[in-house]
Amino acid sequence: MLADAWDRPAVLNTVANLLYAVATVLGLYAIFLLVIHLPVFPLREVRVLGELSHVTREQVEATTRRHLAGNFFTVDIAGTRRAFERLPWVRRVEVRRVWPDRLHVFLEEHVALARWGDSALVNTHGELFSAASDASLPVFGGPAGSAPEVARRYQRVRDALAPAGLAPAELTLSERRAWELRLQGGLLLRLGREQIDERLATFLAVYAQTVAPVAARLDYVDLRYPNGFAVRVSGRREPGAADGGEAGARVPERPRAAPGRRT
Repeated sequence: MLADAWDRPAVLNTVANLLYAVATVLGLYAIFLLVIHLPVFPLREVRVLGELSHVTREQVEATTRRHLAGNFFTVDIAGTRRAFERLPWVRRVEVRRVWPDRLHVFLEEHVALARWGDSALVNTHGELFSAASDASLPVFGGPAGSAPEVARRYQRVRDALAPAGLAPAELTLSERRAWELRLQGGLLLRLGREQIDERLATFLAVYAQTVAPVAARLDYVDLRYPNGFAVRVSGRREPGAADGGEAGARVPERPRAAPGRRT
């Protein structure tokens, strides 16, 4: 059969053309590899772009020296991206070649929204990240994986409190899905598991008249009742008060809660 093939010029021509084509492709590929590794395509500039508040020039220069190697064609784009992603405060990185000799690195920093206990920071997307910060930030807490939910709730709570001149200091979601909010100043609000926005609105509607005058003397406000809320008066004696007495405004009578289980 092989002998028959040698007697068929059409088959031989097809095989020869195929071999020539393979040789040509391999030759062009070899030339391409040779050309892109020549020193005539060096990277002359690495430009870092983005609104940066925490990433320093020294960190950028150190990362560039350690991790960027090769020329315009051979530089490892994915490796460069991973190197910059390891910097504290960096949330997202894009790396692009810009002809003929530049590399653009776009950095997006985390914007810290709160602390997650004492182990991490939370950004405005509800993502945990590790970085040092001396900023005064609220503190979040909750079950594993709940940071995005707590961040969303915090932003709603913060916006609701602002018109009353209040601000959240701590927001916690318990394992039983119950919310607790501590205001700046120390007052604790127990919000429960249901109708969080409505309960907070009820509290704010009467805050200025009933709670604000005595807020410093309260341990907590329990908003888990269907038709009102209860307050707990601190047992601490105020400076200037007689033994067993209280200083400041008189604590109003607790609103009566309708019968029913707190949620």
